[in-house]
Amino acid sequence: MTRLSDLAASPFADWDGSPAAARELQTQLARQVRLEDDHPPLHHLAGVDVGFEEGGAITRAAAVLLDADTLEPLAECVVRIPTSMPYVPGLLSFRELPALLQALAGLPQEPDLIFVDGHGMAHPRGLGIAAHLGVVSGLPTIGVAKKILTGHHAELAEARGACVELLSSRGEQIGWVLRSKDRVRPLIVSPGNRVSLERVPELVMSCVRRHRLPEPTRLADRLASRRDVRRDQPSLF
Repeated sequence: MTRLSDLAASPFADWDGSPAAARELQTQLARQVRLEDDHPPLHHLAGVDVGFEEGGAITRAAAVLLDADTLEPLAECVVRIPTSMPYVPGLLSFRELPALLQALAGLPQEPDLIFVDGHGMAHPRGLGIAAHLGVVSGLPTIGVAKKILTGHHAELAEARGACVELLSSRGEQIGWVLRSKDRVRPLIVSPGNRVSLERVPELVMSCVRRHRLPEPTRLADRLASRRDVRRDQPSLF
């Protein structure tokens, strides 16, 4: 398995920087997504999210390490680096992964499963940021997004835990639409890597407490959206 610190130093060794090459690389990497439950016993979870400062000039990534049983936060890392490319629809991972990998590498230990604020395989080319991270790192990942990027679904019940399949234009399942709390807007959840489609709703719901978002991405989202963060080293809560 590639070390996170090595990936953080050179996340896109085979990319020439162009959008066309990025889309081709996405198609290639999507073939490497593993959709089976192949993760270790869950002792430590991580949540990751990315935000931007100074009109997008600075990328701010947050990673939080949690105890898998209690969901208590154990450590956090926030990094701020110059943004490497402009926003291009469908290529979010190429913009966000450099900072995100640095934040993950700054945690005191490697997580057994990473919850990513963004899509897994529920992406036009099957490689959202959670899937991209999972494939290049080899780590188990799940995408937890707040809105649909692609696909369609049947009507969803209003009760907590209700879910329906998210289907591609070809009728293939690419994720789930999941109601994490009664009568709140649903989440779009999908495997990133080394997690099966069938297991994703269960794993996400096991991390939902009082809020709409599961605790790993909720805590990461809170850190990534703070304007006063200047840390670039791991710290304990």
